Amino acid sequence: MEADINPRSVINRATRAVTALTATALALAIPPAAGLPHASAASGQAGPVSVTGVHPSGATYAIEVPRNWNGTVLTFSPGYGQGAGPQHLPADLGANTAAQSWLLAHGYALAGTRPYGSGWAVEETLRASADTLARFAEVAGKPTTTLAWGGSMGGAIAAGLAERRPDLIDGALPYCASVAGPVAMLNQSLDAAFAFKTLLAPGDDAVRLVRLASADEEARSAAAARAVLDAAQQTPDGRARIALAASFAQVSTWSVTGTAEPAARDWAAQEAQEYAAFMATVFSPRYPLEQRAGGNFSWNTSVDYRRELQESGRMKQVRALYDSAGLDLDADLAALAAAPRVSADPGAVTYMENYFTPRGALGVPVLTMHERGDNYPTVTQARAYSDVVRRAGKGAMLRQAFVDRPGHCRYTGAEFVAAVQTLRNRVTTGRWTDVDAHQLDRLAARLAAEDPDLGTAEFVHYTPGRFLRPHVPRGEE
Repeated sequence: MEADINPRSVINRATRAVTALTATALALAIPPAAGLPHASAASGQAGPVSVTGVHPSGATYAIEVPRNWNGTVLTFSPGYGQGAGPQHLPADLGANTAAQSWLLAHGYALAGTRPYGSGWAVEETLRASADTLARFAEVAGKPTTTLAWGGSMGGAIAAGLAERRPDLIDGALPYCASVAGPVAMLNQSLDAAFAFKTLLAPGDDAVRLVRLASADEEARSAAAARAVLDAAQQTPDGRARIALAASFAQVSTWSVTGTAEPAARDWAAQEAQEYAAFMATVFSPRYPLEQRAGGNFSWNTSVDYRRELQESGRMKQVRALYDSAGLDLDADLAALAAAPRVSADPGAVTYMENYFTPRGALGVPVLTMHERGDNYPTVTQARAYSDVVRRAGKGAMLRQAFVDRPGHCRYTGAEFVAAVQTLRNRVTTGRWTDVDAHQLDRLAARLAAEDPDLGTAEFVHYTPGRFLRPHVPRGEE
């Protein structure tokens, strides 16, 4: 897509863009991001600056710098399926409106990147984020502190920058993020889908697990699975088997926004929450990811489902529902053990390891933020991430915050700003403070008292259960 461009015309176009407080939508020649020092004093053009534009790759970017810029920039990466495409959709700046307004009013600059491609566009966004930071230095000057953040897939990109590009950023805030990596995440989904098909749709060729031929085939498979799921929910046998399958994907028993958390032994209410989230968690889009990876990157060739159930924390719930239905749990587990398994394509696994499966080798401090009832990804991914970071010897670089609600990426402005301030404080002082849930709540309360638009905060002490199918790239176990 890149063409020969006259350097003087590039400079003239960039100058006009800044003067008009908007960027042209022309492809500009971006200097290599690796040459961007990020630890020098903020310099260059004073704010306010408001720039949008298109990188040579087709990715779009947006930059907002306030007049009282404090030298910190937050660079945002978006979630799954949010590509710019040929219509060059504008890039977002992250968080929510209230948090963005507070950050800009208090001297923080914001930058956002939207990759050209859609789906699992981690590879492109890692490159385009570097281009956006280089563009930022051109129009605003070199920041003193650069923090990467992003939600869901964007959080995985922030985690990727923390490992791969510590030359570009000083800290990372992945929120509601896929930090176990795509291999682990889709293996988790496969386990639940495998149990679902084996026990509730045996012989139903319409329900496909992997190696989908087209988006249309995936849509037909999802429709068939939905019909089976809805029918199963009407019977005690079906509900017991849904709970068993959900245990392998670690689907939250508190999934539905706006509802109270089911009681600890209210097995039926817990299963109803699992049912509500089952399709989106277990049969989430797979075809676009397989196309990007060049094959199937999921497998269950060596999985012991009896052991998985025992380690899922759901044994009491599942056994109670099986007993209530008069079903033989041992027989169903034996059926899973005997069923033909799924193997992976090694090249596809390697691609998804590269884009991006964390190794835990953090180059900068990282603060993750997760909702306790999240399923997209499940909150247990936070545990997978902390485990791999600890094994890499970088546990001191990581802190994790949890919010006490169901849902995905539904943080309040107060929660966003409290997390940003906590991470920035770690970067500037070299030590973690105020990361305890009570301390975060107090910080958020002070922020909300000054700006009620930020809303309230619900940070909570929480330790997720062990992620059942963690994956670390070969040689780094």
